[in-house]
Amino acid sequence: MPDLAKKIDAAAAAVRERCGRTPRVAVVTGTGLGGLAEAVAVEAEIPYLEIPHFPASTAPGHRGRLLLGELGGASVAVLDGRFHSYEGYTLAECTFPIRVVRALGAETLVLTNAAGGLNPAFELGDSMLIEDHIDLLPGNPLTGPNDDALGPRFPDMFEPYDRGLLALAREEAAAAGMTLREGVFVAVPGPNLETRAEYRMLRGFGADVVGMSTVPECIVAKHCGLKTLAFSVVTDLCDPDRLEPVDIAKIIATAERGGAALSALLQRVIPRL
Repeated sequence: MPDLAKKIDAAAAAVRERCGRTPRVAVVTGTGLGGLAEAVAVEAEIPYLEIPHFPASTAPGHRGRLLLGELGGASVAVLDGRFHSYEGYTLAECTFPIRVVRALGAETLVLTNAAGGLNPAFELGDSMLIEDHIDLLPGNPLTGPNDDALGPRFPDMFEPYDRGLLALAREEAAAAGMTLREGVFVAVPGPNLETRAEYRMLRGFGADVVGMSTVPECIVAKHCGLKTLAFSVVTDLCDPDRLEPVDIAKIIATAERGGAALSALLQRVIPRL
């Protein structure tokens, strides 16, 4: 953890050299959801590989750049692309950018992802507000000695997603006439998709959507004092009794289509954060 603090400081200092803006809201874009970046009045665009200690973004649809600018009057930092454990990174490495945007001044974190729909009521392209999660990833991003200057040894996950922000998202979705689903996200390691039996198990656990990210970022956000709001876009239907082969290109196309509606909602929500 002491080494982690030094790495955070080095990364934040490198970003400040490129742009003096203090972001108040940080956004992580998931697969196919980078369209929100187009709505940002960008002051600085920094490739991840030019920021000390940032991993390389290798997942399809993740452009691997940090955008600093303004969205609807809000000062934002957009992490245009995230990292996953299936890319070969530790969970601490996957969540390092969350700590950096916190060091830059962010107070609120908005997470987005593409996910498989377990709830039979969900349809392709639906947006879901994540009100809770189930963590089935191996390990934890907080494993190891704790640096109390970064956060508590045992962060409480009683309220992983801020209730006030959940209410705000519901309010804005209603005002926009948008159908916003709500439910539980379950994180699995990937990169393979799940079997019929696994989908049945995950549904039995009470999950509404399944994906391979987000939960470690939420845990680290809680550790370092960021309020968190998160959304999924349903990109494939995971009904074990009607399961069909998955086309990754179609998943990305669905993420982009559903992501456009979610982007419009976030352009209403973020200025109020």
